[in-house]
Amino acid sequence: MESPREGPECEAPWKTMSNEELENQYTPSRWVVRLGAEEALRTYSQMGSEATKRARATRRSLLHIPYGEGHGETLDIYFPEGMSEAWPVCVFFHGGYWQSGRHPGPDGGPGDPEHRVCPEVVSMQSVGIAADFPLIRRSWAGGAVDSAQLPFWGIYLCGHSAGAHLAAMMLLARWPNRGVTPNLRGLFLVSGIYDLEPILHTSHSAPLLMTLEVAQRNSPQWHLGATLTQPADPTCRVLVILGQHDSPEFHRQSREFYQTLCRGGWEASFEELRDVDHFEIIWNLTRKDYVLTQMILKTILQEF
Repeated sequence: MESPREGPECEAPWKTMSNEELENQYTPSRWVVRLGAEEALRTYSQMGSEATKRARATRRSLLHIPYGEGHGETLDIYFPEGMSEAWPVCVFFHGGYWQSGRHPGPDGGPGDPEHRVCPEVVSMQSVGIAADFPLIRRSWAGGAVDSAQLPFWGIYLCGHSAGAHLAAMMLLARWPNRGVTPNLRGLFLVSGIYDLEPILHTSHSAPLLMTLEVAQRNSPQWHLGATLTQPADPTCRVLVILGQHDSPEFHRQSREFYQTLCRGGWEASFEELRDVDHFEIIWNLTRKDYVLTQMILKTILQEF
C-alpha cells in the first residue's frame, strides 16, 4: 500500500503519445507475458467457460435474470454454500471494452451482470443494477419471501478492466435521486480505466461511437478530481488493484485514480500484484488460495 502523491497532478503523459503508442498501451493482449496475444485471449476465454461450467454444476444459481429492459441486461446469481439471509452480495462487472466478455468472479458466489454494448453502456445505463437490488433479494429468496422481509446486507462491487470503470461510476451516483440506499460497503477495482479520453485515440473507440463530451461525462477520474466528491459513506472501502505486467498507461490510470480517491477522503488502498498480467490477475480468482481472492473475501467477510 502506498501513500497518495501530494500537490496538483501534472498534465497526463498520454497527450504526448502518438495514436500508435496509445493503441499499444490500451491493448492489454499486447502485454501478456507467458503467451502470445491470440493464444492468451483464446486460453483465457476457455478458462472462463470452464470455470463458469464448474460453478453452475456445483452450486445453485439463477441465470439470465433481467435487471433492465435493454438487450443483454441480465444477471447471473451464484449462491454461496451455507447461505443465510444476511449474506453479503458481491456483484462482478466483466471487462471487454464495454463490448464483449463474460467472466467468473471470485469463489464465493458473486453475481455477474452482462452489460450493454456501447455506446449505451458509457451512459451508466448498465450500472443501474445497483439500484435494483430488491430484484436480487426476491431472486435469492426464490420468490417465496417478500423482499421487504429480508434483512439488508452489504453490497460489494468488483470490476475488471472496463468493468472496473463501471463499478467506479457508482461512486458518482446520486442515490437519493434514485430513491434507494444500496448500503455499498466496498469496491474492488481491478486493472481499470478511469479516464476514457485516451480511448478516443485508439481503434477501440470506433465501435463505441463515443464523443469527447461523452468520454468526459463518464470518466470517474475527471469528475472526482474536479469536484473532490465526498463519499456518501466514509466507511465504504475502495481497493484499486492492478497487475505488475499491466501496461504503463493502466498503471498510471490506477495510481492517479487512487490518489484522487485519497484526496477526496475515501477509504482507499492500492495494490500491485506481482508477476501477473491484465488477464491473469482476474482469471486467478478461480483459485481460493490466490492473493486477490483472499483479499476480497477477507474484506467482505470481516464485517459479517
